[in-house]
Amino acid sequence: MNNASSQSTIPIRKISATVYTIPTDAPESDGTLAWDATTLVLVQIDAGGQTGIGYGYADTATAALIRDKLAPLLLTHDALATNACWHGMIAAIRNLGRPGICSMAVSAVDTALWDLKAKLLNVPLAALLGIARPAVPVYGSGGFTSYSIDRLQQQLQGWVQDGMRRVKMKIGRDSAGDMWRVHAARDAIGNAAELFVDANGAYARKQALAFAQDFYDEGVTWFEEPVSSDDLDGLHLLRDRAPPAMAITAGEYGYDLPYFRRMLEAQAVDVLQADATRCGGITGFLGVAALCEAFNVPLSSHCAPSLHLPLCCAARPAIHLEYFHDHARIERMLFDGVIDPVDGLLTPDRSRPGLGLEFKKQDAQCYMA
Repeated sequence: MNNASSQSTIPIRKISATVYTIPTDAPESDGTLAWDATTLVLVQIDAGGQTGIGYGYADTATAALIRDKLAPLLLTHDALATNACWHGMIAAIRNLGRPGICSMAVSAVDTALWDLKAKLLNVPLAALLGIARPAVPVYGSGGFTSYSIDRLQQQLQGWVQDGMRRVKMKIGRDSAGDMWRVHAARDAIGNAAELFVDANGAYARKQALAFAQDFYDEGVTWFEEPVSSDDLDGLHLLRDRAPPAMAITAGEYGYDLPYFRRMLEAQAVDVLQADATRCGGITGFLGVAALCEAFNVPLSSHCAPSLHLPLCCAARPAIHLEYFHDHARIERMLFDGVIDPVDGLLTPDRSRPGLGLEFKKQDAQCYMA
């Protein structure tokens, strides 16, 4: 008999939050930001003889908020009552501000609670959530503006040779050179694979509209954040006037459901993006999926591929997930159980409960902040 079936409640015994800062394998930048390291905040929750893990790519302050505010709130609460725990955390951060660090803290804890719940029930998380598809298509994501043309081509071409049918590159830092970089990317991957571009909000409206047609002529089918994701009118303009076969996308900076609802009501995107490490964890991501279904808009996940794999297997509107170079590399470094794409698909290991991940504490020790 498993732990969960023998008890009506399973009290949470311990919650910890630790921080790890991992240097990138090369300088990285997009249209509006540059970085040379990535910080991972890890949450571990103990109950019923099991340990659930959750994580997010956030600032060190996120861990302090978890330790000081959320952990004391949840201790002794029922580990199986994920909705009650989520509502309690949302209420606790009312005066601290929902978007940003607070929502990322809730997200990491919520993910750990779901992983713990699945482990207590001894089922894979995808099965607990209800599998809609056995595997999820991925798109290789990188192509940073800091890359040389040679490295850009090598990375994107490598993904296509490995079986990925879609790859994404960054644009927007040097608008004068963007068309040359896109042309070089298309030359490297050939005509069979889809090419996505992400401006991270670097363009003005009319500039983005002009680029949309030029990019389409190079076979670009996905134009992410052509303008700021806060410019819903601008996104709507691009969605209306960009080539019909080009998807206008945004949503990665959403921290709560009203944000996503406003974007959908504004008819601002062809595909909505959501990040479970920001939007309230697994509970929040499922809420975004429900909104997408209500508005008949497809869903794609942002970054953190190992975390999003079971969610996109379960979320009915999900069409693919982002296999982000930096995060895929870190997850392989710090976790056992990470799945590699095969022929452009990620398939969860149903023999492992929860997220299917185990933290490699010894390997991570040198990165502890």
